[in-house]
Amino acid sequence: MPSQGLSNLFPWFPSGLIPVFDVVLVILLVYVVIRFLVPPRTRTYWVIQGFMILIIILLILFSVSKVLGFQLLQLVLEKILTGSAVGIIVILQSEFRRFLEQLGRGELRQLFPSSNHEKLQPDNVLDEILTAVRELSQKRVGALLLIETNEPINPREFKNQGVTLNAEISSELIQTLFETTTILHDGAVLLRGSRVVAASVILPLTEKSLSRQLGTRHRAAIGITEKVSNCLCIVVSEETGSISLAEEGTLQRPLTRSRLRELLQSRFSPAIEREVVRQDVTRLTREIGLQGKRLFQRSFRFLSSKLHRKK
Repeated sequence: MPSQGLSNLFPWFPSGLIPVFDVVLVILLVYVVIRFLVPPRTRTYWVIQGFMILIIILLILFSVSKVLGFQLLQLVLEKILTGSAVGIIVILQSEFRRFLEQLGRGELRQLFPSSNHEKLQPDNVLDEILTAVRELSQKRVGALLLIETNEPINPREFKNQGVTLNAEISSELIQTLFETTTILHDGAVLLRGSRVVAASVILPLTEKSLSRQLGTRHRAAIGITEKVSNCLCIVVSEETGSISLAEEGTLQRPLTRSRLRELLQSRFSPAIEREVVRQDVTRLTREIGLQGKRLFQRSFRFLSSKLHRKK
């Protein structure tokens, strides 16, 4: 038995964890194929990733059925695993042919292409925000950007929740939203991670006595940061084009672009990184759930047909 051979080779390794170790090895193998041999964001990449999810589900179900003693289910899953392995070779035969050709020619460097992921990076998001703020400041277009730095803000803190957008952050989008010719230019734009969550959000005003040089946007920025601690508010003055940052009820002004970047990097970048992890986990969970549902439906139909034939 393979498990006995592994136990003899590593006596200290718990025999009960051998099936789990087997699954982990398969996952790592497929991951290496996806990571190093297939260009990201291509059709082949998504096919192999879907195959990996399917294999993981099948192996988990096979291990569970083996523990519970479901002989028929083990047989069905074993056949599906074998068919999936053959099917992926047929589907990706051109990729395998190119891989073997490059391996035979000794073109090892081409087997490990550098992957320029289009994955979200904190610096990219900050650049988009800072570019928009700079352009708005130069054009003297008034703006109010509300940025979440931790958990989402309770909508009850707003006087009006505005219009939901849920769009990717871009300098062009932010500038367009604050153009006076657009309907959504009044109020604040709410940013969460890499997303523009909503526009035309009406914020509560502070009751503090402020300088006459500070307008409604500044009062709103101070007001929301007084009530909510996990947020920042960037204000661009319509009259002077000066840039201000409100945090915990305190207004810092005027700010240069470099100083604004420093402040945002220390407070906003961690929120973007958490969002990246959350998006990856959510996407993987959704894919596993979808594949598991399809697999369950097909297995149920197969077992039903088997039982019907025996009758």
